[in-house]
Amino acid sequence: IGFGAASSSVLVWQTFALNARYGEHGLMKLGAARSHPRYLINRRRITRLLKRQRKEETT
Repeated sequence: IGFGAASSSVLVWQTFALNARYGEHGLMKLGAARSHPRYLINRRRITRLLKRQRKEETT
């Protein structure tokens, strides 16, 4: 019973802390920030990109 009361009080406290920091949708914003990539990687070869640009110029 003590563990349940402690964990629920921490959950409520954390929810109000996130609401104060991020607004109404704090948990969703925090989850979205964690799942969003820091940067995008383009793994295509440079020659392939140049060939595509040349085809577009000739058309």
